[in-house]
Amino acid sequence: MAQHNMTALTEADGASREGPTLLGFSAEGWVYVGLTIFLLLAIFVAKAPKKVTDALDQRIAETKRQLDEAKAIRAEAEALLAQANARDAASAGDAAAIIAHAEAEARTMLAKAESDATDLLARRSKMAEDKIGAAERQAIADVRGRAADAAVHAAASIIAQRHGADADRALVDRAIAGLGRLN
Repeated sequence: MAQHNMTALTEADGASREGPTLLGFSAEGWVYVGLTIFLLLAIFVAKAPKKVTDALDQRIAETKRQLDEAKAIRAEAEALLAQANARDAASAGDAAAIIAHAEAEARTMLAKAESDATDLLARRSKMAEDKIGAAERQAIADVRGRAADAAVHAAASIIAQRHGADADRALVDRAIAGLGRLN
């Protein structure tokens, strides 16, 4: 009667908790048993922890390799940036040096041009003075030549007026007589 009484109480609650059982385990119990066996097999037989740790180690190694590669790339980029900055600074310095050199060269060229212009002006002045001097000498020579010509014409006309044919004969005779003495 006690068993019967329990059954009546269970049925009175409205649901029967007992279902088909095997070796004292219900279906839910067998699921737990199967899952436990699977996990034990996975852990001890299949060495799942080793595989998991190996996979994690590989992932860690890959991450470290990527980090090292990223560090190397960053160091290379920093070196390239430093080189670019150095080239930029050198270029700025070179540009300033080129500008300073060009300005100095321009000043030198200007001073040389001024000196050359002064020398050219002096040479041209000297040439002009020389030409003026030559023209003066030529003019003086021309004046002297004309004066000599005028003197010759004047002397010829005076001699022609004062000397006649008789005076010329006496001069010619004296000249002829003087010729005999030279030999």
